[in-house]
Amino acid sequence: MEALGDKKGVLKSIIKQLHQGASIEEVREKAKEILKDLTPAEIAEVEQELVKEGIPREEIQKLCDIHLEIFKEAVEKKAISLPEWHPLYILMEEHKILLEFAEKLNKAANENDDEKVSKIVHHLKEAEKHYLREENVLFPYIEKHGITEPPAIMWMEHDRIREIKKKIYEFAEKKDFEKLKEMATALQKMLSSHFYKENNVLFPTALKVMDEEEWKDIRQQFDEIGYCCFTPPVKKIEYEEKSCEEKEGVINFETGSLSKEELEAMLNTLPIDITFVDKDDTVRYFSQSKDRIFVRTKAIIGRKVQNCHPGKSVHIVNRILEEFKRGNRDTAEFWLDMNGRKIYIRYFAVRKNGEYIGTIEVTQDITDIKKIEGERRLLDWE
Repeated sequence: MEALGDKKGVLKSIIKQLHQGASIEEVREKAKEILKDLTPAEIAEVEQELVKEGIPREEIQKLCDIHLEIFKEAVEKKAISLPEWHPLYILMEEHKILLEFAEKLNKAANENDDEKVSKIVHHLKEAEKHYLREENVLFPYIEKHGITEPPAIMWMEHDRIREIKKKIYEFAEKKDFEKLKEMATALQKMLSSHFYKENNVLFPTALKVMDEEEWKDIRQQFDEIGYCCFTPPVKKIEYEEKSCEEKEGVINFETGSLSKEELEAMLNTLPIDITFVDKDDTVRYFSQSKDRIFVRTKAIIGRKVQNCHPGKSVHIVNRILEEFKRGNRDTAEFWLDMNGRKIYIRYFAVRKNGEYIGTIEVTQDITDIKKIEGERRLLDWE
């Protein structure tokens, strides 16, 4: 093996040799002494560099188990200890429980115990929140620090786990215990490998780059997504209200910010027509979608909504608004046929902190939507 002078270089050389077919035994012996102080962050960083150099992400994912087999001793020296409120503590506790479920499923399948299988399947379905918290909160925060490939590889493995679980649900429904045993074994093996990589490489890497404030933000967003029915009691923490930095021409929302131009273009691009009426029944805004269904002109801005309807239907408009204002109803919906198209009209009460602040009308042509059958997933797009 070429001496590259630093651990990262040596690690990169090792992984390339594995990629080219070198045996694990050969590489392990050559690397053992040099890599005894290897850190999880260095594994993550080098794998990311290799993807940039042209090794496919899928290939790196296949090699991950081999990498860890070689570097296992070094990685396990860096075991992490966390307070109970910490997002990673929660994830690692869930890892333990999910591994127990996989083991119990294997046993129940071998015993043809339909009742136990059904209970475990329920927990496996509940586990989706575990993966959603990682994909939608933890991974984006890690990526903000320039670490993009390890989370992407872990997400690929999440999808493999989902594929296995989908087959488990199918075979459990059919009570096909032979195929269920095969899938239960596959799940147990997959979870064991995946959780090991997260616990010993991804999580320590995340701890190295993120500060406590970020972890508190992550925990708050974990709470918003929610936990699994089997998640151990989660220790509560206090959150500080944070104000967004004011920038000229930018509108700050609780979940992000947009310029006026971006917001207006976005609303006009939606395949629906929107009209907003404030708490005093005054028309304040309407979108200008390309194929607007009902005519709207700027002349109606500032007009009472009752004056925008024919006299024979004003009493219905008033009833809807009154029900919204009283808090008795939140929606009203209607549909009609117009020029051979099916038009869907909905009214929604708009509330902030429980207080009524207006009504939004949403109109949509659903003719083509009603014809949809089967599935067309993102990967089917051409």
